[in-house]
Amino acid sequence: MAVEVILPKVDMDMTTGMISVWHVKDGDTVKKGQPLFDIETDKAAMEIESPGDGVIKIGDAPVKAVLPIGSVVAMIFGAGEEARAFAASSSSPPAVTPAKAGVPLEPKLDSRLRGNDETGGLRATPLARRLARQAGVKLETLAGSGPRGRIVAKDIASASPEAAGAGSTAISAGPDSAAIRAMYAADSYDIVPLDGMRRTIALRLTQSKQTVPHFYLSASCILDELLAVRARVNAQAPKGADKAPLWKLSVNDFIIKALAVALKKVPAANVTYTDDGILHHRASDVGVAVSVEGGLFTPIVRAADAKTLSQISIEMRELAGRARARRLMPSDYTGGTTAVSNLGMHGVEQFTAIINPPQATILAVGAGVETFVPVNKLPVLKTVMTVTLSCDHRAVDGAVGAELLAAFKQLIEDPALMLV
Repeated sequence: MAVEVILPKVDMDMTTGMISVWHVKDGDTVKKGQPLFDIETDKAAMEIESPGDGVIKIGDAPVKAVLPIGSVVAMIFGAGEEARAFAASSSSPPAVTPAKAGVPLEPKLDSRLRGNDETGGLRATPLARRLARQAGVKLETLAGSGPRGRIVAKDIASASPEAAGAGSTAISAGPDSAAIRAMYAADSYDIVPLDGMRRTIALRLTQSKQTVPHFYLSASCILDELLAVRARVNAQAPKGADKAPLWKLSVNDFIIKALAVALKKVPAANVTYTDDGILHHRASDVGVAVSVEGGLFTPIVRAADAKTLSQISIEMRELAGRARARRLMPSDYTGGTTAVSNLGMHGVEQFTAIINPPQATILAVGAGVETFVPVNKLPVLKTVMTVTLSCDHRAVDGAVGAELLAAFKQLIEDPALMLV
């Protein structure tokens, strides 16, 4: 019996994916559990294994094309089935409609390699239905541009405001692509199509700013004691067989630890908003923004309040490496209660960051800058770091946010308090 090979959902927010490489070719004999292809999402690249034994017939889905989750990209045929299947399609191999820049592909496969199709009523692809639900667009108001009038993803993206119902959460896209391009000379720019990561960043952050009521609190932290402690601890770090230190604490490691401990001291800020109620978390799971080519990831240090600085340092180095290699698992970045975004290493002194739902806060960290501060009414040169806490006002009130920031500042300025 033939077995479908589908593009699987490996992340709960995932609606599309991209095959980055096939490990087998058309007509190969495969075994259950054998790697078939790598799927690349906006956050990671993962190996997908064969769901059965037999001879594989691969659809004509191009590598590096964005496809809806659930698309059937191959079939595995048992003994005696493969000859009939290959003969039946030899004259008209399955094809996939080429993608336009930034528009997810809508598969158009033959009857043996067809993705999810409509089951009656309005003709719309699964991806179009999902996007319509997210944008509050009424499908019955649209004319589909796909085969036989089928509604496809680009129809949702170009839907007029009237297509959204009352109370819609549709995201305003501003001028369409053609209108924006018309503002510039045709030979004055190059178009780089949106990949899954950039599309997801754009969608999630737009939704965050439109649906999460942000407020911001800033504080200046004196770093001199922390820098002195860091230097002493790093000098005493144990060494491996190659005589290199097994770990090296960064200022960011102290920031992660301080924010996690501060959340334990102010549990009213260690929360997540839901329509059913406020989730109060027992552990402090801190996300850390990691810049990669074309975007960023936010892997999470779980229970950072209970980990030593050296444990946090080693874990962050490993998470950052996997993030840059696109090898994070969903469990590495799902959830979290807060996050740290540090642009200090780029010389940025102060900024505000957008909350990454479902987290309720994010701490924007600037560079340490030498400046004179009053000590006993005399100016003393100190290293000062400015941080700005963004809070979701649905879950964190102003006084609670201020209390969290004060606890963080105290821990940064007296890092020994992190240990008690």
